[in-house]
Amino acid sequence: MGLKVLFVSPEVFPLAKTGGLGDVAGFLPRALIDAGLDVRILMPAYPGTKDHLARRRVEARFGDLLGGGDTDLVGGRAKDSGLPFWLVDCPPLFDRQGLYQDDDARDWPDNALRYAVLCHVGARLAGAASPVPWRPDVVHCNDWQTGLIPALLALGGGPRPATVFTIHNLAYQGVFPAAVFPTLGLPAESFTLHGVEFHGQVSFMKAGLTYSDKLTTVSPTYAAEIQTTTYGCGLDGLLRARAGDLVGILNGVDTANWDPATDPNLPHRFDPHDMAGKARNKTALQEELGLEPAADAPLIGLVSRLTEQKGLDLLMTVAPDILARGAQLALLGVGEPALERALGRLAEEHPGRMAVQIRFDEGLAHRIEAGADVLLMPSRFEPCGLTDLYGFRYGTMSIVHRVGGLADAVIDATEDALSAGTATGFTYEESTREDLLAAIDRAIGLYRRPEQWARLRRHVMDLDFGWPVAAAKYIDLYREVVARRGDAAG
Repeated sequence: MGLKVLFVSPEVFPLAKTGGLGDVAGFLPRALIDAGLDVRILMPAYPGTKDHLARRRVEARFGDLLGGGDTDLVGGRAKDSGLPFWLVDCPPLFDRQGLYQDDDARDWPDNALRYAVLCHVGARLAGAASPVPWRPDVVHCNDWQTGLIPALLALGGGPRPATVFTIHNLAYQGVFPAAVFPTLGLPAESFTLHGVEFHGQVSFMKAGLTYSDKLTTVSPTYAAEIQTTTYGCGLDGLLRARAGDLVGILNGVDTANWDPATDPNLPHRFDPHDMAGKARNKTALQEELGLEPAADAPLIGLVSRLTEQKGLDLLMTVAPDILARGAQLALLGVGEPALERALGRLAEEHPGRMAVQIRFDEGLAHRIEAGADVLLMPSRFEPCGLTDLYGFRYGTMSIVHRVGGLADAVIDATEDALSAGTATGFTYEESTREDLLAAIDRAIGLYRRPEQWARLRRHVMDLDFGWPVAAAKYIDLYREVVARRGDAAG
């Protein structure tokens, strides 16, 4: 067996998911295992997650960690994939329907304690006094909820594994009042400018960035962007100081889960050699969402969190113009209540032309990816973006703001790029309604040229963004950081 990796994430598909992090955490470990690594996944035991595990058992008892309540380590293998999981089972902290927020989209007031407990369990499993007989070579931490693990290991003294910390979205930093610091189980000397202190508060994200051996983020462009004041969210100085340890690796997609030839969520299967099912899925999607059955109307889909970061407020300003151009809109997601209500009202004003579904629905997300002609991603910033990569698999082009991972994956369909056969979609530079509408007009214009549209569609379906490509880069990184850690220890 190869390197041993403890992969820690606050959410993992299909056990729990709110966004792209859940997908990454669900599929990257599979690719690492397929490549020969020994991987264990650690996450909280939210409601229903234990039901996903076969041969479930309590492998360790930690007692009352940090005053959060009795905490057990529940082990087992996922029934669907066989992936090995450890669940942090602390009902007072994690037995809640909302992962991070309540029904009114307000953060749980004890989130600092909740994810500090997750971090302490992760650090104990990785430490010399681990309660289990398995020791990782690398602890791979994901986003702010896991940021204390590198700090606990680095500040704990003694031998420890190498640490890798991945930034999935720097805008979410896990910043809490200084009053919570004494409850987190960190050494007092870590509450400094060069530790976890951030403008007089505690930052879980900064802890991960400061104390981890290597840093990664989910696309090369985003790795460069977060070192600027525009996208650095106040941490750009620290990230520039650690630029030599920061790597951007574009996320992959699970080509088995997102495959139009076998996807059980679709009413009609298709593949690059037989595209008839693509048109039939469009018709079925229009019927499902109450849209007019117009085969020639460009159907523009959006599957996203409904937030300003994702550009939903900008979309609202151009939606009437899109519909006036003869296109249709199909939106799926949940997010900021004000945006949810405003989008719902807009759909009511345009029956048969615009459909808005305010919910999380994995099956419908697949049907939109397959049935839409174009996917719209007007994000103001986007660390990676997976919707466009899923769309490629289904022959669905994307219109994207040229930022982050969207810039790495989507090559604008200029005449030169179309002639060279390198185009993969449509991009725009500035987050303005004028630039966005111009990109939409170019997409609709090319859609009206069926032969060129078909060539572009075939090209994107042939692209390889599978997880083995990304996993190979992570494995190289693990080997590098383990070797460096060994040299430091020696």
